[in-house]
Amino acid sequence: MRIGILGGTFDPIHYGHIRPAIEVKHALALDKILLMPNHIPPHKHQPNLTTAQRLNMVADVCSQLDGFELCDIEAKRDTPSYTVVTLEQLKALHPEDELFFIMGMDSFIQLQSWHEWQRLFDFAYLVVCQRPGWQLDAAHPMQQILTARSQAPQETHEEHAKSTHKNSGQIFPVTITPQDISSTQIREQLAKGEIPADLLMPITLDYIQNQRLYLP
Repeated sequence: MRIGILGGTFDPIHYGHIRPAIEVKHALALDKILLMPNHIPPHKHQPNLTTAQRLNMVADVCSQLDGFELCDIEAKRDTPSYTVVTLEQLKALHPEDELFFIMGMDSFIQLQSWHEWQRLFDFAYLVVCQRPGWQLDAAHPMQQILTARSQAPQETHEEHAKSTHKNSGQIFPVTITPQDISSTQIREQLAKGEIPADLLMPITLDYIQNQRLYLP
């Protein structure tokens, strides 16, 4: 099975998370996507909502999307959500499956600051979401890694199975439709009493309004 993994604070989860995940799922013929809220994000401030509230929102979204599942593996940990620890745990749970960890180019550029980042390649492929026309500077230290490990998304599963690579370690760049959406922007709109209906799934907006979240 080919399993995509998208982590984040999801504070709240919005179309800027969901649409790229759907595009990656189609581009790489993934069987399912795990949406994985973190508990203690190592690179961000603490979320505005509780872990339970964010889990509820993501579970709601997964109930509406074919092939999407909630993954609470990081939410259950009381230590920072280091990706390498998570992927090692997930690989132990799915030893025969191929794991595709999804990230934006903004995160990939900062990858060398991540905890034990080199070991990520031992457990999964990295999927780097790129905007059309966007390219990493040739002098950037991550460009060499991207070039050395890149694999075309259109390679068939059969071709990949015949290759000499193990089921981790490569990078799949996927061009996604650009969206200018941020959780900060959504929280600010909600605090002002505005309804960002075009940025959130209806089920998410219902949960936020029913729970009276993000009010000033």
